[in-house]
Amino acid sequence: MISSQPPEDPSLDPSDWREFRTLAHKMLDAAVDKMEVARQGRVWNEVPPEMKLSLQAELPTNGQGLAATQQQIEALLPYGIGNTHPRFFGWVHGSGTPGNLIAEIAVAAMNANLGGRDHGAMYVEKQVVKWCRELFEFPETASGLIVSGTSIATVIALKVARDRCLDFASRTDGVGGAPLVGYTSTQTHSCVARAFDILGLGADALRKIPVDDRFQIDMDALETAIAKDRAEGRRPFAIIGTAGAVNVGAIDDLEAIADLAAQEGLWFHVDGAFGASGVLSDRLRPRLSGLKRADSLAFDFHKWLHVNYDAGFVLVRSEDAHRRTFSDRPDYLKGASRGLAAGNPWPVEYGPELSRGFRALKIWAQLNEHGTDKLGQLITRNCEQAAYLAEQVATQPNMEVLAPVAMNICCFRYVHPELTPPALNRLNEEIVIQLQLQGIAAPSTTIIHDNTAIRVNITNHRTRFEDLDLLVREVGRIGAMLAAEAGQL
Repeated sequence: MISSQPPEDPSLDPSDWREFRTLAHKMLDAAVDKMEVARQGRVWNEVPPEMKLSLQAELPTNGQGLAATQQQIEALLPYGIGNTHPRFFGWVHGSGTPGNLIAEIAVAAMNANLGGRDHGAMYVEKQVVKWCRELFEFPETASGLIVSGTSIATVIALKVARDRCLDFASRTDGVGGAPLVGYTSTQTHSCVARAFDILGLGADALRKIPVDDRFQIDMDALETAIAKDRAEGRRPFAIIGTAGAVNVGAIDDLEAIADLAAQEGLWFHVDGAFGASGVLSDRLRPRLSGLKRADSLAFDFHKWLHVNYDAGFVLVRSEDAHRRTFSDRPDYLKGASRGLAAGNPWPVEYGPELSRGFRALKIWAQLNEHGTDKLGQLITRNCEQAAYLAEQVATQPNMEVLAPVAMNICCFRYVHPELTPPALNRLNEEIVIQLQLQGIAAPSTTIIHDNTAIRVNITNHRTRFEDLDLLVREVGRIGAMLAAEAGQL
């Protein structure tokens, strides 16, 4: 029997907006509290077993409601990766800013799709693209796109390079048997080789060129490799320079690469994931002059510019080549000169995503709130701090620096004359783990000339010089303790 009472319309909106407002304010307070005390306490907290277990629950068919959900979200706050803390030194993670919380609230409320169409969020993204052109001295005709990070930015840039080299026939015909090869240094991030794989070129088509004693690409070896490939019937199409090698922070001679690329008729791409932001720093700008000569550049706002994750960018000198590589407007995406379908060209014509979040607002807000001068000063300070750390390590009888400090990364290790090289490597790995487990600091490790290094990357506006003094003391304390426990002394 059909009820005469009409069912209540289901909705995902709150039934009590006042209660919702109270819970939302509570969540905001908890988030602000976390950022206000970001300099204090442990760097990293391991997720408790009971929380891990609770996050393995079955798919809910009946929701728990907002209050219970809010409590579970708030409980997660202490268990981040630790990059908001001033002694997070591992990997290249930006530290975020409180101001981005405000931008992200607005983003969630607008729920805008930045694939295209004519709406306010689109003009914010266009403003950011314009600012990036100005920042890196690219021409007004250059194009850009906000993406998740340098990994996808690299795929986009190298697809433009590949398709242009093959006169864009690869968009329909595929790469086929075209023997394309590209070149980069052994210090370049692995995302470049992944891009070659994704683009159907194969990771082996990326030639890894040796580096010199400053960890910069060897230009003589690069020229030799290009000549050899041409002689053997392969088709060089791109050189990828590095502005900030992930291991040690080295910057390739970008001007020399630009000259060679022009001479050989090759696409010049720069992986500037964190180092490209150094153009804001008086200390680094002269070494990055070659950036403005690149055909494409990939970099991240969420690293040294501290925009909250995620926020990457790809900048391409030729808007025409960029759009020809990706543009495909079927009937249901037809543009118009007026109305909501105006605002052409759309971002979907410059990358693979039609559904795109409003990342542009937090980038715009960061630049608008702080300005490039302050951001540049903080980059300079991080470089000074890395140099200071190397100086402090050099004064310690049981530590040594393993690579030149080019920017903001210092690689060093604990040493002891009675330990074998393999034992020293194991000891330094354990020092890093103990620093993390004890909540003291969170560096990472890498390998420098077969030696395990304690790798300290400083892309953190909260780091102070005394944090580095503490790190040196604790490495010495933990290293001595571990060596003694091993019975080696």
